[in-house]
Amino acid sequence: MIVVSLSYRVPLDVVEFHIPAHLEWLDECYSRGLFVASGRKSPRTGGILLSTAGLDEVRAAVERDPFNVNGVAEFDIEEFVPNRVAEGYEALLPPEAD
Repeated sequence: MIVVSLSYRVPLDVVEFHIPAHLEWLDECYSRGLFVASGRKSPRTGGILLSTAGLDEVRAAVERDPFNVNGVAEFDIEEFVPNRVAEGYEALLPPEAD
């Protein structure tokens, strides 16, 4: 699983200006099955993206995010391997090795 934490580098009025393009990018990523969840941080200092795609695919997508292209946010991309999940979230577990 990939966790992308983004932190705003500009005032919120600049963030707001870029949100429509960012949401369009998110829609395209969701339609490709790239992300499983996303949302803003509270307090509103950035956002979080969760993905079960490969690290290289997520990095390539983040390169195209308008928040990245326009210097709106800084991105921290980390991979982790979940080994326990709550009931109903089993799809987040990695496939078992043969």
